[in-house]
Amino acid sequence: MAEPSGGYQQVTTAEQAVEVLAALYGQASSALAQALTAYLQNRRRPDAAQLKAFCYPALRLTYECPGDVPTSVRAYAKVQLPGTYGITVTHPGAFRNYLLEQLRPLMSEFTVRVEIGLSEQAIPYPYVVEHVELASAGVTASELARVFPSTDLSSVTDATADGLNDWDTLDMLPLALFDAARTDFSLRRLVHYTGCDWRHVQPWILLTNYHRYVDQFIRHGLDMLQADTRFQRMVLPGNVVIERGLSEGEMQAILEQVVWHRYQMPAYHLQAEEGQGITLVNIGVGPSNAKNITDHLAVLRPHCWLMIGHCGGLRQSQTIGDYVLAHAYMRRDGILDRVLPPNIPLPALAEVQMALQEAAAQVTGERGDALKRRLRTGTVLTYDDRNWELRWAQERPLINQARAIAVDMESGTIAAQGYRLRVPYGTLLCVSDKPLHSEIKLPGAAGVFYEKAVTQHLHIGIAALELLRSQRDSLHSRKLRSFDEPPFR
Repeated sequence: MAEPSGGYQQVTTAEQAVEVLAALYGQASSALAQALTAYLQNRRRPDAAQLKAFCYPALRLTYECPGDVPTSVRAYAKVQLPGTYGITVTHPGAFRNYLLEQLRPLMSEFTVRVEIGLSEQAIPYPYVVEHVELASAGVTASELARVFPSTDLSSVTDATADGLNDWDTLDMLPLALFDAARTDFSLRRLVHYTGCDWRHVQPWILLTNYHRYVDQFIRHGLDMLQADTRFQRMVLPGNVVIERGLSEGEMQAILEQVVWHRYQMPAYHLQAEEGQGITLVNIGVGPSNAKNITDHLAVLRPHCWLMIGHCGGLRQSQTIGDYVLAHAYMRRDGILDRVLPPNIPLPALAEVQMALQEAAAQVTGERGDALKRRLRTGTVLTYDDRNWELRWAQERPLINQARAIAVDMESGTIAAQGYRLRVPYGTLLCVSDKPLHSEIKLPGAAGVFYEKAVTQHLHIGIAALELLRSQRDSLHSRKLRSFDEPPFR
């Protein structure tokens, strides 16, 4: 490890980089937590030197490009232009595997200089309060904000992801899509919405809009923990943990403690020792929820998220319980129009599409024409209006032109967020009603067949993620890269 230069020290391996980042972050966050405790106990204010120490560590990478830029088919961990790239980092210990996955190829395949130092971006005190007792009487949040670094929403942006920065005018090019402040903002929101510590979230994610999928996911998780599988534990809302080795009765007793209804979008995490487990989030209904949760999940850099939920079938030939594999999206939800206009095409990712179709074949046991009778591919229409049928006369010509085969309120938003935030995405929906053909969603309308379809549908989603996990290197598609793309995925 080289000597510090201008407050930064050069490192020669990815492991050294993460080690130094973790040490600096630990020192800064501990100093801030200790100062907070001192203030709560005796109102002792931190001095100027202490305030300068309450900052995120930064990672700086300089690429001088001695010759031609090396070409790579990889969609991440590569530089496109010579220059100096930088990013502030939070929780480097928790993000260790991700950082190593990016730095190892960059440091071995490119002539780069990697340096670590303390940035000037302060750690907002709310992001370390989980380590501090705040029960002291007479201290308000506004008072703490006058004494300690607080959240500055003007610095929490998606400018890099949305391509709003002119790289020709930047002194420091972005090394990653999200800096430390943006990441911390989302990590705390994940805890609030899902009811679980963000560290429990797994890199393979299923999103659903119906609680019946949760019931089946829990049942699947318990079966995996009782069988000889790679899964070790399940974490439920409220950070309730079910470990491998418990009896069915013990597991059920723990399940009874879960109060999932306290959380807006409860999450369930089936964890594996190698950190490649599956998370299911019940996002509820609507594009606002879909954007909200994916905004925050994206900072964890998951390998994939899939939407598995309900939709309305738009074709007479469809039957309740049939599946829809989205090959295209017609976005009428409007929620992302300012940052990703609806005329921007969302490419279907071949790896994801093939995995979903193969998973459907494996789980249903059907192939060829038999599978085609149950699974239809085509355009999914996403609305922000649950009662869009009341405008059917006005909407029909556009829907007809789009050749849409299904309608929902989340899939287009989730796919758009995957495209925008560089997270591989896909959609497999289950037809729950046919609003244009007098088969509306009423109690008991779906019958026993619909009940079976929910279980089968969930298992198809899980099987697809397992297939994708086995081909992870090819999953991260270059289709998601922009002209000005940070080196990190």
